[in-house]
Amino acid sequence: MNYPKQLKKLLDIAIKKGASDIHISVGHPPVLRITRNLIDLKGEAIITPQDSRGLAFNLMNENQQEKFLREKEIDFGYKFEDKGRFRINVYFEQGNVTIALRIISLKIKTIEELNLPLILHELTEASQGFVLITGASSQGKSTTLAALIDEINHKRREHIITIEDPIEYVFEDDKSLIDQREVGSDTLSFAGALRSTLREDPDVIMVGEMRDLETISTAITTAETGHLVFATLHTNSASQTIHRIIDVFPPHQQSQISAQLSGSLLAVISQRLILGTKEELRPACEIMFNTSAVSNLIREKKIHEIPSIIETSAREGMISLNKCLSDLVRSKEISEENALRYSLNPEDLKSRLKRI
Repeated sequence: MNYPKQLKKLLDIAIKKGASDIHISVGHPPVLRITRNLIDLKGEAIITPQDSRGLAFNLMNENQQEKFLREKEIDFGYKFEDKGRFRINVYFEQGNVTIALRIISLKIKTIEELNLPLILHELTEASQGFVLITGASSQGKSTTLAALIDEINHKRREHIITIEDPIEYVFEDDKSLIDQREVGSDTLSFAGALRSTLREDPDVIMVGEMRDLETISTAITTAETGHLVFATLHTNSASQTIHRIIDVFPPHQQSQISAQLSGSLLAVISQRLILGTKEELRPACEIMFNTSAVSNLIREKKIHEIPSIIETSAREGMISLNKCLSDLVRSKEISEENALRYSLNPEDLKSRLKRI
């Protein structure tokens, strides 16, 4: 097999078909994920162990190959001509090399183009604070984050530093000066890079993922010291997010962290992508702003009361997930069945849907 030629063919097909992912696994033809469905590429040969290894090694440089063989898995970014970028994970499966490629558009979409709540524009006006974009894997967190950062880039003269693993969306400087750092090649860790930003004169900092206590602690402190910090976390709601952050710390530090978070937090956006009635993915969001009422609940560790505050704070721009889901059903953008599948409180949602 001519591996460079085959890779180009596969990547071209995936981009043309609007796929989100490509899977190359021994014993199967190449598989595309299109609007959540896995689809075999018809007419393509079954991948052999030699093919998967050859394709993978053609995606990696020498240093990446050495790291992969040493650590048995690797994440990295890959630019395909001028057509798109890919976030790639290569790993071993029963001794065979396997590849998962996530397609990332070269164009960074706006909040409007992503069909996100327009209230998110307010977050790009802030000068300091801690903004968290949360949700499960493959729910569009990185895309939302990129939209917010790029809006700041086009509106304000700021120094923006991103810390990512790997770099996904590549920003083009407009009004802002943007430095993008990749863990592994530009820095050894999220926590180390984040500590370092305080000596790099940033205004806005984007942390691709908060993975450990040190990164979370440093991010909160950085927001406290007058910076606007954006980060992601794998949680499903605002209350889960607050719990997760506080619970990462030892018991004797949790009161202090609760106090810090209550003062530095700006907003939590929890999102999921739902297959719509027109076979396209639609975002559903829970949005919590850190009002005085929310801040008091965080400080007093009454996190379980946050959902009721979100529910009754529409005037402050907050949106509960069930409110968002019911609105999407009402506008016929998603089905009732899919709405119930993604709700954290299906009984409440059923009650809302009866009133539609």
